[in-house]
Amino acid sequence: MPRPPHICACGRLVPHGGRCTCQRESDRARKRRHDARRPSARARGYTSEWEKARLVFLAAHPCCAMCGAVATVVDHITPHRGDKALFWDRANWQALCKPCHDRVKQREERAGDV
Repeated sequence: MPRPPHICACGRLVPHGGRCTCQRESDRARKRRHDARRPSARARGYTSEWEKARLVFLAAHPCCAMCGAVATVVDHITPHRGDKALFWDRANWQALCKPCHDRVKQREERAGDV
């Protein structure tokens, strides 16, 4: 039996498991504010030198460290937070597939596990 819809704080009826348009727009606005304060990728160290090192690392480590799928992302195990020594420390790198990086790893970081 399907679960009943719920009423959003704005008063709209929302299907079970769905999100109201006001909630989605609120999330988009919050993410835009965050991105406006965040330095660019180049300013954070992701330069052409990084791209070359990344490709070499992925060639040597083609599988995701979490699920074994094809790896496409080089992740910093411990977030470097601008520390150049930690950024370039290959012992701090792991190959991940995009879904594991975007879901699992980010969830761990938000929870404070890393």
